[in-house]
Amino acid sequence: MQLKIMPKKKRLPAGRVALILFLCQMISALEVPLDLVQPPTITQQSPKDYIIDPRENIVIQCEAKGKPPPSFSWTRNGTHFDIDKDPLVTMKPGSGTLTINIMSEGKAETYEGVYQCTARNERGAAISNNIVVRPSRSPLWTKEKLEPITLRNGQSLVLPCRPPLGLPPPIIFWMDNSFQRLPQSERVSQGLNGDLYFSNVLPEDTREDYICYARFNHTQTIQQKQPISVKVISVDELNDTIAANLSDTEFYSAKPNRERPPTFLTPEGNTSNKEELRGNVLSLECIAEGLPTPVIYWIKEDGTLPTNRTFYRNFKKTLQIIQVSEADSGNYQCIAKNALGAIHHTISVTVKAAPYWILAPQNLVLSPGEDGSLICRANGNPKPRISWLSNGVPIEIAPDDPSRKIDGDTIIFSNVQERSSAVYQCNASNEYGYLLANAFVNVLAEPPRILTSANTLYQVIANRPALLDCAFFGSPLPTIEWFKGAKGSALRDDIYVLHENGTLEIPVAQKDSTGTYTCVARNKLGMAKNEVHLEIKDPTRIIKQPEYAVVQRGSTVSFECKVKHDHTLTLTITWLKDNGELPSDGRFTVDKDHLEVADVRDSDGGAYTCVANTTLDMVSASAVLSVVAPTPTPAPIYDVPNPPFDLELTDQLDKSVQLSWTPGDDNNNPIIKFIIEYEDAMHEAGLWHHQTEVPGMQTTAQLKLSPYVNYSFRVMAVNSLGRSLPSEPSEQYLTKAAEPDTNPMAVEGLGSEPDNLVITWKPLNGFESNGPGLQYKVSWRQKDGDDEWASVVVANVSKYIVSGTPTFVPYLIKVQALNDVGFAPEPAVVMGHSGEDLPMVAPGNVHVNVVNSTLAEVNWDPVPLKSIRGHLQGYRIYYWKAQEGSLKRNRRHIEKKILTFQGNKTHGMLPGLEPFSHYALNVRVVNGKGEGPASPDRVFNTPEGVPSAPSSLKIINPTLDSLTLEWDPPSRPNGILTEYTLKYQPINSTHELGPLVDLKIPANKTRWTLKNLNFSTRYKFYFYAQTAAGSGSQITEEAVTTVDEAGILPPDVGAGKAMASRQVDIATQGWFIGLMCAVALLILILLIVCFIRRNKGGKYPVKEKEDAHADPEIQPMKEDDGTFGEYSDAEDHKPLKKGSRTPSDRTVKKEDSDDSLVDYGEGVNGQFNEDGSFIGQYSGKKEKEPAEGNESSEAPSPVNAMNSFV
Repeated sequence: MQLKIMPKKKRLPAGRVALILFLCQMISALEVPLDLVQPPTITQQSPKDYIIDPRENIVIQCEAKGKPPPSFSWTRNGTHFDIDKDPLVTMKPGSGTLTINIMSEGKAETYEGVYQCTARNERGAAISNNIVVRPSRSPLWTKEKLEPITLRNGQSLVLPCRPPLGLPPPIIFWMDNSFQRLPQSERVSQGLNGDLYFSNVLPEDTREDYICYARFNHTQTIQQKQPISVKVISVDELNDTIAANLSDTEFYSAKPNRERPPTFLTPEGNTSNKEELRGNVLSLECIAEGLPTPVIYWIKEDGTLPTNRTFYRNFKKTLQIIQVSEADSGNYQCIAKNALGAIHHTISVTVKAAPYWILAPQNLVLSPGEDGSLICRANGNPKPRISWLSNGVPIEIAPDDPSRKIDGDTIIFSNVQERSSAVYQCNASNEYGYLLANAFVNVLAEPPRILTSANTLYQVIANRPALLDCAFFGSPLPTIEWFKGAKGSALRDDIYVLHENGTLEIPVAQKDSTGTYTCVARNKLGMAKNEVHLEIKDPTRIIKQPEYAVVQRGSTVSFECKVKHDHTLTLTITWLKDNGELPSDGRFTVDKDHLEVADVRDSDGGAYTCVANTTLDMVSASAVLSVVAPTPTPAPIYDVPNPPFDLELTDQLDKSVQLSWTPGDDNNNPIIKFIIEYEDAMHEAGLWHHQTEVPGMQTTAQLKLSPYVNYSFRVMAVNSLGRSLPSEPSEQYLTKAAEPDTNPMAVEGLGSEPDNLVITWKPLNGFESNGPGLQYKVSWRQKDGDDEWASVVVANVSKYIVSGTPTFVPYLIKVQALNDVGFAPEPAVVMGHSGEDLPMVAPGNVHVNVVNSTLAEVNWDPVPLKSIRGHLQGYRIYYWKAQEGSLKRNRRHIEKKILTFQGNKTHGMLPGLEPFSHYALNVRVVNGKGEGPASPDRVFNTPEGVPSAPSSLKIINPTLDSLTLEWDPPSRPNGILTEYTLKYQPINSTHELGPLVDLKIPANKTRWTLKNLNFSTRYKFYFYAQTAAGSGSQITEEAVTTVDEAGILPPDVGAGKAMASRQVDIATQGWFIGLMCAVALLILILLIVCFIRRNKGGKYPVKEKEDAHADPEIQPMKEDDGTFGEYSDAEDHKPLKKGSRTPSDRTVKKEDSDDSLVDYGEGVNGQFNEDGSFIGQYSGKKEKEPAEGNESSEAPSPVNAMNSFV
């Protein structure tokens, strides 16, 4: 018996072709149930050409199913791959999937090769494809020097890309330095090889950043070629350049580029060949140059290009044919044409084919003694060779099987037995590839079984085909029969179609087709049956279709689409405009079966379609809207609508009524909707409530009513300007009383005392009472007891108290409404609890684990649930700081802290503790009533911590070489102080810090004097305390030692850091300020005297220099630095000393330069006279040499300042 199901050969109408295709898919999906013995089947495997990312672990997939579950083995490069010997290779349990851990160690290249997986059990062996594993590669471009390209306007150009060979090949694109893609056109385009082709260049093509990029998608990397510089010279520029380099007697003129006919840049020559594989994309390319830019055309000699598979890319320079086949072989011609001529190139295309299936072998399930066959047919170009394997071994050397006979591409089996079970492999191969298929022969003896779920419900629209499934399995192949009803006879082929996969088809299902159908499967080993159910639904129909409409611009139009459908199905109505969604515009309103378009515009014209959908069918209808210009009318007056009138009540029923009205004038603004309100004169006279709203085109409304209400209604019209005044009220309508529809909401049961249960609820309002005499039936009983419900009927209140209840017991509660007519529906049961009482038991086994100096963990045992006597809220820890030995004596005056832990916790953390302290705590359980008794107090000590900073630090009694420090100990020592640490260092005038001195001071000191300090020096102090736990926070302070009384430095102190350290305090001394004022006055007097003498024509050293040289304005400049030769000062260009600074007021202080005019007793710092001569040259004194290392009196340049920055 062969389980290969083919549909019966019957003449079918065209409408049933889709059904048969669906059935064929179902047939091919039938499989042997997994609980039956069967050979292995490969279910998942890695691709044949498997390119891996070398940065990730290698995963080679091999999954298979079978019974018993198969075992797996691998070969690598044709030999056994022992994964146990390689620590980097693991196999997934229950699977053949390999994971090679190259991320921890090893290289991907080590594991390149051809892998094959074998899945084996006692019934045979299935093999996977040969999986070629190769790591992806994204190499860098080879370094090359790219010369700039200069060419004339109109010339052709090819910019080569030549990307590195990667695996897989990269994607090529051209961009600029800003990562913007270079624009391409018919003139400029990228070829298939990645080169950039210019049919002719223009001046705007000039740029320095033509960059070719290669994107390697597998590794998500992008490589970049060196930028290429292109300069396009126009004819005028070329003439100017040449003329500038010619003598007066020579003549040259570049002529403008002449137009030229096309020539091909690629491919070369008149003909070329192209070979492609069947199923791939055939890409043919022709790129031409010329002026003007040529246009490309394509034709196929002796044939036409396939219509649905042909695409043009790259401005028609590339012809692509997808899913290419042998029929696409032939000669293709590309033609390049411009105004000056045409040229053509012929490409001869040959389509080869890797093997492809005509008929792949299918699994066989045979019963002992049956016959069958495996067929393996494939085609290709060249014709593939067919070879067979059995359980992964070439069939020529496989164990002999007397039931098997090989006939080319077919294996014939006769009188099979259980030992004939095996997995056969068919290999079809040629020079372009191979196909490998596994197909097993499984010899089984199994009674029938139905695989379709029992009692499946099928729903079908009337007059359409119905398909009832009966998937089955059995060996030998069972016969299938269908029955309708409990005692029906077998269904025959005259009305029904019986498919070989077990499916029953009813070609035209009618209402009488509804019912239960039974599928029966039989073979010689037994019988199985299954029931399914069929329901026939009414089709959806549009009983009123939207109608063609012509409306004026600015008006309102409405389309109606009334639909009738099966009431058991959910209907959805969708409106479309021109087969697309409606515009997202508030002017379009959809309400039930109407579409309204307000303020119609010209763009609203088109086809409007109403689509009615259910879960089983869909119908649609369309109408066209035409928009015309409005007729000129007098300027309208816009206002809110006038109120509706003539309200009338009809169809008066117990729970509904129909209200109709006449709309008032819309005052030139369309009515959008009507608002209907009601008044209950019996319960809430004079108070109007919102009832409903209806669209503006409706003038009637079906209103739902409640019992025992004296209704009257009014209507208001609404347009875009607002709502109208209310209409006059309608006549009153009193509905009949009825039992309540609903029961009270928010029913709760909570005790206010330990021995009661308070039942509360939200009462119904008068509108909800539905009749007179509203009362409530309150019922309760213990949840865990066997007592009957206790009940009481109370008046219209919201609470009832049950007394004498046990403490905190769960109760079931329900509250039912009733009136003089009857009871409301059975109410829902809610659970409540009687009153809570304080917990009786304290938590036990309380112990404390000190985590660190500020944190402790408290653990305790939970109290028994029965002792809580209420809803457990959590546990509460009381803790306080206590003196040792006085815990009980001073408890009243101790401030206690509380931490609450929600829920049934058994531990908690106490943060924020003080180090080196003595604490006590207890734990209590908390319920809704309050706290239980406290556990016995537990005491614990926190270890020492680091101290806080000293409370204060003062520096007193400064002298020439000493400072005295006073401090207060830390406010929080957090332990026993062991010592203080004092660190200090001097600060010079440039705020540079000197060496740090570290000093330890005993813990019992609060005063310390530092001696042998530098005088007139600022010091910075860092001071902190220490305990055994470590150093605390530091406090800092600064102070200055004083200068000597004369204010004069000792003779052995010179320039440098000592002078810089002195600078800070001299400027603040009174004697220094007076001295400076005197010096300034003296300099001013000298300047006045010099000015008077100069005006008298006196000759001075400077004047002599001026006489010896020409006017400085016209002095020759040095070639090297551009300065005047005679007045250059070599000292002016000395580099600044590292770390030097110039004061912000740009004056030069004495310690900065010894070469100051102040030393000479005349002149002013850095001043020049009228003719630019330096005043310092007036002095008859010998100039002092500047102190070594001092900076120039001129402000430093920014460059020198940067170079000297430390």
